[in-house]
Amino acid sequence: MRTYSPKAGDIEHKWWVVDAEGQILGRLASAIASRLRGKDKPTFAPHMDGGDFVVVINAAKVRVTGRKMEQKQYYRHSGYPGGLRTTVLANEMEKHPDRVIEAAVRGMLPKGALGHQMIKKLKVYSRGDHPHAAQQPQTWTLTPDIIGGSEA
Repeated sequence: MRTYSPKAGDIEHKWWVVDAEGQILGRLASAIASRLRGKDKPTFAPHMDGGDFVVVINAAKVRVTGRKMEQKQYYRHSGYPGGLRTTVLANEMEKHPDRVIEAAVRGMLPKGALGHQMIKKLKVYSRGDHPHAAQQPQTWTLTPDIIGGSEA
């Protein structure tokens, strides 16, 4: 018996739309990262991009638990001495709520070329509309059992 390894032409990429309104950021990002990698498919191969496209709407209405809005910080560095810049989650949610979800999902994907290829299949929009109607995306409802428990 031989181990099955999918070929690039055998992989079918579906499109999914998920509504982030009221969802917890980390649990949502974990479910999205799993779908982008293709871990929900029986043809999963860790060395290939076998995942689906995910469109996230209402990114501005995502929730976080605890005091993360005031305490969680995002760091970036210009490369020059003294070039470290920090931003608090609350400020990032006001200006660019789509980047918050992208950063959370990016941290859960493989590092390197494969991860870069997977993150390109994530489309995040802060409002409830998206321009991907032509791809006929399916609605993906996240239930508490999919995202690992319920928290009110």
